[in-house]
Amino acid sequence: MKNIIAALIFVFSLQSSAQTITDLINQVSLDKLTLTLNEFSGEVPTTVNGNTVTIINREQANNDLAADYLKEQLQKLNNVTVTDQAFNVNGRNIFATQLGKTNPNDIYIICAHYDSVDNYCADDNVSGTGAVLEIARILSTQCTDNTIIYALWDEEESGLLGAQHYATLANVNGDNILGVLNMDMMAHNDINPNDNDFDIDVQPIANSIAMKDDLVSLLNTYSFNLTVNVVNPGTPDSDHSKFWDNGFSAVLVGESWETGDQTQHYHSAGDRVSTLDLPYYHEITKLVMAYTATKAGLINIENTVTQNGASLVANQTGVTYKWIDCNTNTEIPGEVNQTFTATANGNYKVEINSGSCTETSECYAISTLSVESFNAEDFKIFPNPVKTILNIELPQFNKAELSILNINGQVVLEQAIEETSTKLKLSTLNNGIYFLTLKIDGKEINQKIIKE
Repeated sequence: MKNIIAALIFVFSLQSSAQTITDLINQVSLDKLTLTLNEFSGEVPTTVNGNTVTIINREQANNDLAADYLKEQLQKLNNVTVTDQAFNVNGRNIFATQLGKTNPNDIYIICAHYDSVDNYCADDNVSGTGAVLEIARILSTQCTDNTIIYALWDEEESGLLGAQHYATLANVNGDNILGVLNMDMMAHNDINPNDNDFDIDVQPIANSIAMKDDLVSLLNTYSFNLTVNVVNPGTPDSDHSKFWDNGFSAVLVGESWETGDQTQHYHSAGDRVSTLDLPYYHEITKLVMAYTATKAGLINIENTVTQNGASLVANQTGVTYKWIDCNTNTEIPGEVNQTFTATANGNYKVEINSGSCTETSECYAISTLSVESFNAEDFKIFPNPVKTILNIELPQFNKAELSILNINGQVVLEQAIEETSTKLKLSTLNNGIYFLTLKIDGKEINQKIIKE
């Protein structure tokens, strides 16, 4: 047998319907949230500006690296415009705007501050920052009726200065901000760990009470494992209050100071990821996702694909199409029809345009085409699914180029393989579907892998 994949050929179909709010809630990844908690609080290294760094401290005069990290994370997303807003010598607000397609002047903001008073400070406020990034990661794949701003404020700890600057300008400019949901310290829950209490702080300013009512209603609509405490009048000691001061509707969502269940490591280097209740944090983030998606208003564009062997068919009809090679993130010349038939194994996605709305599918792996001169038994890639270590055995070859892409087509790992047996450490990758490509002597081998 002269091909690696031919023995695996089969015809199958993958199809799903347009995404709903429930779908988006279910996409909120605890693994991704945990990774951001660890990276942005300095528990593990990360990459910023192409360099491996550790962000241990985010204090006001020492947090440009943190701001750059946030900017890079937001710039990876679809359908957003990222702004780096300097408001004094050191202060930098970082925010991404997802313009509404139907009502672009109707604005909702989800936000958190990212500065700190000491090293680590995971709960205060990497927890809020990570929730904003995760919701932006998911919701930015959708077209929405209304505008969403994903905002990360600087110098909260110095007197709410970043939020004050933004809110004051918004008031002067007459921005039609319909709601501001601020997240500050939302991952501690150890006094009564089974009660899952959280606070909504609110005051009767503009339509803030209605915002609170909407959040409480969503608790029942989607059955979150949370117990709400409504605090009215709510605290003015976080960024939302600067929007109150300017006449905008706003609430604060976070762990329960009302019942004394806030972190015991407040404003200290003892505020570490190890002290947090991660499932509780996950639930609050899902609630905020539900609120944001509801207020955004999802436009019913189908961005999924039906796969039959080497053919991919976009499920949305009556739009324009652009097929993309996920391995290179480049358009495939001439492939602008609803159906795309691959001539080589690889990973492919479709960009769908309907009027001013553009959505992109996940990447789909084509591995049913023969690759001449390779025997299936020559290659072993295991285990699959994989938890931490992926083994690659190439008995007949001693040099290959390896890359792994996520479902959005982003390269998450590249490595030269120069031995017949290689162990890849995948523990830092989020759980999910990935696409592995090996290039050997000008030929490619593609395999879908599942990280658990």
